[in-house]
Amino acid sequence: MNRVEFIKDLQNELKSVPENEIADILYDCEEHFEVELSKGKSEEEIIKELGNSKSIAKSYKVSSKINKAEKNPSTKNLFRAIWSAMTLGLFNLIFILGSFILVIGFLFGLYAIAISFIVGGISSFFSIILSPFLPENIHIAVHPITSISFGTCFMSLGILLFMSSAYLTKLIYQIIIKYLRWNIDMIIT
Repeated sequence: MNRVEFIKDLQNELKSVPENEIADILYDCEEHFEVELSKGKSEEEIIKELGNSKSIAKSYKVSSKINKAEKNPSTKNLFRAIWSAMTLGLFNLIFILGSFILVIGFLFGLYAIAISFIVGGISSFFSIILSPFLPENIHIAVHPITSISFGTCFMSLGILLFMSSAYLTKLIYQIIIKYLRWNIDMIIT
């Protein structure tokens, strides 16, 4: 395989990457060939150094998805970036997927607790309002001020926990993007 064939193969593999990124990648590749040729290496040696065009293209595709997730934060873009990174190897599949499921479970638990506190606080308020309408054997033996105080505390705690969970979600999103970028940089170099 020579330089032209390698570049053509790489370009074919990069079809799903945006055009401006393809141009940058091919320019970098051409520049790498020029530098290495000036050092006296042959085209075959340079191609061996660079590796398989499919694996290079796969790395750039993953990098492109990470860029998209970073520029347009959304759950969909994050899942695509993580899925792309997992395709790069067995280690990524085990490590990234396992960690991601653990983090998602933790966040889901925090949101569930926050919503439960908010609902509990609201129900504490409504228990005072509905108390006169309940049958005698179901009456709540709690003073109304106590019920209102507990309701306020639980709602406040729930709202605070919900806001903290939202902040933590944004922070974890940024950490995942940074990890994926680091992972791709380690694979490419």
